[in-house]
Amino acid sequence: MSCVEAVGELETRLAETTLEDVASRHRRERKELQAKLQAMKKNAPKNNKNKRKEFLEEMTRLESEMDQRHKAELAGVASAEPTATAAAESDHDNDKEEVHNGEEDADGTQQQRVSKAQKRRNKKEREARERAQEIRVELQNAANQPSPKQIELQQITAKLSGRQLTLHMIASDGDCLYHAVRHQLQVNALPGHSVQQLRQETANYVRAHKDSLICYMTHPETGDLLNDEQFEAYCDDIAKTHAWGGHIELKALSSLLRVPIEVIQAEGSATLLGQEEFGGAPLVICYHRHIYQLGAHYNSTLPVDK
Repeated sequence: MSCVEAVGELETRLAETTLEDVASRHRRERKELQAKLQAMKKNAPKNNKNKRKEFLEEMTRLESEMDQRHKAELAGVASAEPTATAAAESDHDNDKEEVHNGEEDADGTQQQRVSKAQKRRNKKEREARERAQEIRVELQNAANQPSPKQIELQQITAKLSGRQLTLHMIASDGDCLYHAVRHQLQVNALPGHSVQQLRQETANYVRAHKDSLICYMTHPETGDLLNDEQFEAYCDDIAKTHAWGGHIELKALSSLLRVPIEVIQAEGSATLLGQEEFGGAPLVICYHRHIYQLGAHYNSTLPVDK
């Protein structure tokens, strides 16, 4: 199908679609995409960094394309709806004229019955037009509202700005926590580590401190505490895959590097680990909940003058 044909098909589709239909379809499509993204995230290869990166890029592309298409459809329906409403009103006026002409030869009872039916129909049509207008306004307002991602970025950026810091973006490949910490080591002129070294040392630390950490480690599906076999699998994933890192890994990194780590997020106070034990300036990273559909993400920071 050519670009012109595709545009024409979209215009035809919009002209024949009500705002209620569009809103319902958009909700259904977003729900279906969420399910698809979750499946892709689950099936993304853990041991092939390049292949996993392709998966993540494809997930981002699908989400972006759907958002753009939804906005285009909303704009199209919003502009087409007044025309459709005017046509409906014209048909309604013609119907009234036909009823009026027919009443000239009818008796009074028939005229009264038609009049009541017409009033009911007028009321239904008026309510339908009012509801359509309400939906149009709601959809337009929703399309113009900043997304959770945008709101979160604005909040984090504002917090960083107050501390003369700026956001340093880290690739979303499962290693984001370790890349962010590695970048902070470089920024603060501390001994460097590769991502693989950080992963291996983190796994070693978690194993060595099993007794104090396992009480915080639960299975993501059941919520039960990890058993010994699951604990070993968890540590293997830290060392050998691109598994995401969370609070357990942050605690381990702070302890093994002997440096405080501060995690800034959009809402609430920053989380500071290792300050009492090690003191000094912390490594400052950012935690994002909404920047990507596939889950949590970490970015690093830089002083404004760098």
